[in-house]
Amino acid sequence: MRVALGVEYDGRAFSGWQTQPGGNTVQDKLNQALSRIAGHPVTTLAAGRTDAGVHALMQVVHFDSDAIRPLNAWVRGVNAHLPPEIAVVWAREVSDEFHARFSAFSRSYRYFLLTHPVRPGLTAGRVGWYHQPLDVAAMRAAAAVLLGRHDFSSFRAAECQAKSPLKDLQQLDISEVDGLLRFDLTADAFLHHMVRNIVGALLYVGRGKLDTAGMAALLAATDRTKAPPTFMPDGLYLTGVGYPAQFDLPSQAQAARLTLWR
Repeated sequence: MRVALGVEYDGRAFSGWQTQPGGNTVQDKLNQALSRIAGHPVTTLAAGRTDAGVHALMQVVHFDSDAIRPLNAWVRGVNAHLPPEIAVVWAREVSDEFHARFSAFSRSYRYFLLTHPVRPGLTAGRVGWYHQPLDVAAMRAAAAVLLGRHDFSSFRAAECQAKSPLKDLQQLDISEVDGLLRFDLTADAFLHHMVRNIVGALLYVGRGKLDTAGMAALLAATDRTKAPPTFMPDGLYLTGVGYPAQFDLPSQAQAARLTLWR
């Protein structure tokens, strides 16, 4: 049987998603918990990796098991063996054609950035922070030049393992409420550090150190060394993964827990 899971986690306590020898990753903890319920070793495959300190409101994974368990066991049963920072929020039996990574046609991320003279306390590690106001109108104008299918090498980490830097950025919206900026991004897929590098470049725009023409030139340069630094991971959330309707997985709209961060 192949099972798909929706998983949320606070990334601050872990060394990212991908399993590592030290064992302190989200994937390691999830595999261990699933193995206890299944009664045999379980290995998960995810829609995409997240870095240390990056969170997920809706990561999607799948695994195979011969164990016959009610779907609720893959949710409540597994959660009983997970650390409090990780929770399975739904489980679905899927066909063997489903693959959490290769069946996905889009990924969505959200970045929260607090602009305030004083660093946050209560939301530390859950929002990014910059100590001065930013020109949001200029940031929106510069963001528009990134939409569409482009070579995003200027926003790609050196250690990125993607086969191609060509990605289709379908959404890049910026909203602001009382000094809290929210960046919503959707693409067919993202390069390693791509969202954090885009946010870092837009921060330069908001500070007046880069304009729309400069952003276009940066994109065209396809050279990471010409771009601003990678921004902090604290405010970054994987918010959803798009799949064909045939797999009948919960949509982002159905994941009511997302309303906490809208």
